Amino acid sequence: MKIALFSDIHANLPALEAFFDDLNKENIDAVYCLGDLVGYNIWPNEVIEAIRSRKIPTLTGNYDFGVGRNSDDCGCAYKTDEDKAMGAQSIAYTNQVITDSNREFLRHLPAHIKLEFRFNDDSLNFLMVHGSPRRVNEYLFEDREEKSMMRIMQDAGADLMFFGHTHKPYHRILQYDLNGKTAYRHAINIGSVGKPKDGNPQGGYVIVTLHETASKQLPDSVQVQFKRFDYDVEKAAKAVENSILPNAYAEMLRGGV
Repeated sequence: MKIALFSDIHANLPALEAFFDDLNKENIDAVYCLGDLVGYNIWPNEVIEAIRSRKIPTLTGNYDFGVGRNSDDCGCAYKTDEDKAMGAQSIAYTNQVITDSNREFLRHLPAHIKLEFRFNDDSLNFLMVHGSPRRVNEYLFEDREEKSMMRIMQDAGADLMFFGHTHKPYHRILQYDLNGKTAYRHAINIGSVGKPKDGNPQGGYVIVTLHETASKQLPDSVQVQFKRFDYDVEKAAKAVENSILPNAYAEMLRGGV
């Protein structure tokens, strides 16, 4: 079983189209989107319609949540007044150009998707969220204390938890005791298709492969592959510069920051 998960497109149509091209090269059984379709670029409608037309199960991101309710708050944790001002400009632009139909689509997206797999006597519980199980805009960075991450996953009943929001991919395997036996949980940040922040401007997503031996007690029976792909970064950056959006967003795309 091969499952592809992607997130944080942020209205970057060239990146989304390149993602679909890359995905077509893989033998994928299922595809899920973990939200933040809109914001920061000029193609919110085109991105939404591309995902809607493919009927991809999709979560709400914090940006989607705000725009879906015609709010001027994207739920973003901006660190400076300049960042906050640029963010206000971005969500105002998105609210101005989005169609009524696409706004309604965003408004009705679910917060979580849960799946249970049984390949043998064991079961594996998947949880897909945008930020965290607790809040759509909570950041789960890689350096979060292990006890905290374990508690979040345990409370949510997740053996594998997939999330985005930080735009920085990683895979952490957390060990714990299950009825006297060693078991494992997987925390997987799937990165960003359209606005990476890990210093690599390439788009990114994750393919998870579940083998027939998949089990809580066999960490290697769950294979997590981080995929990166090229796209026309300059086209996306120029689109920002030729719009009313802040030029700083174009430089962020070029630098992957």
